[in-house]
Amino acid sequence: MLLLASAFEVGYALSVGGSQAFTELGWSMSAGVFFLLTLYFLSAALKTIDVGIGYAVWAGIGSVGAAALGSLLLDQPLTLAQAFWLAVIIGGVVWLKLADSAKLRVQKSGVSA
Repeated sequence: MLLLASAFEVGYALSVGGSQAFTELGWSMSAGVFFLLTLYFLSAALKTIDVGIGYAVWAGIGSVGAAALGSLLLDQPLTLAQAFWLAVIIGGVVWLKLADSAKLRVQKSGVSA
């Protein structure tokens, strides 16, 4: 659910970028649909994931995906420095997930953290 929410967040960000301040009808309608889908799937994912972790993963994937695909699809520049900091975001999301997984393993074993 969280990966779907993240994918829809990327679609939303790209649609907003393509909407030219909501003056392009097709892009604007697409942004509205992606917005509703990302909120629905994020809220469903947050039923089983801590809000802080879920939101960070969702925002991180959305940011990286929008920057990467915006560069490819919307001809937006992506500098080496920006790519580096996007990699830092990816690393942070991975570490958050690893930290969350360790917490879950400890809780399942019955040991209090």
